[in-house]
Amino acid sequence: MPGPNRCQPGGVGRKITARTTPPEVVRPRPEDVTWEQVRSETKNVMFPGLSVKVQPDGRTLVNLDTIVYTDDSKVSTTTVTLLGFPVVVEATPISYTWRFGDGTPALTTSTPGKPYPSKEITHKYMKRGAVSLTLTTNYAARFNVADTGWQYIDGTVPITGPATPLQIREAIPVLVDPDR
Repeated sequence: MPGPNRCQPGGVGRKITARTTPPEVVRPRPEDVTWEQVRSETKNVMFPGLSVKVQPDGRTLVNLDTIVYTDDSKVSTTTVTLLGFPVVVEATPISYTWRFGDGTPALTTSTPGKPYPSKEITHKYMKRGAVSLTLTTNYAARFNVADTGWQYIDGTVPITGPATPLQIREAIPVLVDPDR
């Protein structure tokens, strides 16, 4: 005689199945933390996009040495938690790629430049118009999981900062007669 399809206690002829134990849970180790995991956690925190500072500010003249530099170019350190372990991440800017917005080739330097009177990094614009300057900072990075030692990443991490608008004007000499 067919019965219900659910298990009921007792009864003759019923099979009793042995309980199976769940698989053993493998706990993560500090070695299991990968650079990809660290990078996804720290991308916005660790690697700041630096902006271009321009002198003269806001506008410049054709054929004038326009000074560019950036601030806040220092080593950044932060701590995140991954797989239950504290991870210290350090980012060091090692080079800077300047794009001047006028179609000239990018310039890569090893320093962040300095404001006037230093003319460490300059650019001359050859025609008037409006441009946007950008700076890509190339960071060397390393991380330390639960004080197990520093692990260095291959290559650099390039981060491009916000664009800086600049107007290029052209000065035109005009002769005047002061006696008139």
